[in-house]
Amino acid sequence: MAAVSLEVYGIVQGVGFRYTTKILADQIGIVGKVLNRSDGSVYIEAQGPSEKLAAFIEGVKASPSPAGRVDRVAIHSIPENSYTRFNVMYE
Repeated sequence: MAAVSLEVYGIVQGVGFRYTTKILADQIGIVGKVLNRSDGSVYIEAQGPSEKLAAFIEGVKASPSPAGRVDRVAIHSIPENSYTRFNVMYE
């Protein structure tokens, strides 16, 4: 298992990005969370087997939301958490 945080910048709020990210995570088998940030970015914590995590990251970079556009993604390794599913969070 591996775990990362993603800070996603671009047109990622108000376009269904969090919900389509959850769908992507559920399809691939990734657990974690996604939430909007006040600066207009989206923050994701994702955890799963390395090959599934890599596929998830590529899906996020391509924007799971057809109305969204990802300009930049900052990726950081983080300690594993006890997630059991992927959740959309609210600030």
